Amino acid sequence: MARRALRLARGGLALLALGLGYAAFCFLTKWALPCPFRLATGLSCPGCGVTRMCLALLRLDFSAAWRANPGLLALSPLLLGTAAWRAADYVRTGRRMPSQGQSAAIWTLAALLLIYGVVRNLIPI
Repeated sequence: MARRALRLARGGLALLALGLGYAAFCFLTKWALPCPFRLATGLSCPGCGVTRMCLALLRLDFSAAWRANPGLLALSPLLLGTAAWRAADYVRTGRRMPSQGQSAAIWTLAALLLIYGVVRNLIPI
């Protein structure tokens, strides 16, 4: 169990380091990676604005984060909760595949994000 927790912590720290490195790059250069879906279609994907949202959250500017991507910001507690549930289950049991309940939560969140992606292109927020 301790080895799984350590493996998960290392992966989480690597992900955090990558995110903070990208944020530092964005802050210093004022440049961010463009959305390939938006470049190809001219439409906003469910994740469009996630970089601006995260940078705003790092500045604790919640209104700017909301303007950047309100759907993802609203779903963030559920996404983080599902990820924590999945991580705790992995550490406890070693099971790499999600349980039936976790799969249902993941698919529900994915469906909500896809619906948000469609709605945000039909109704400008």
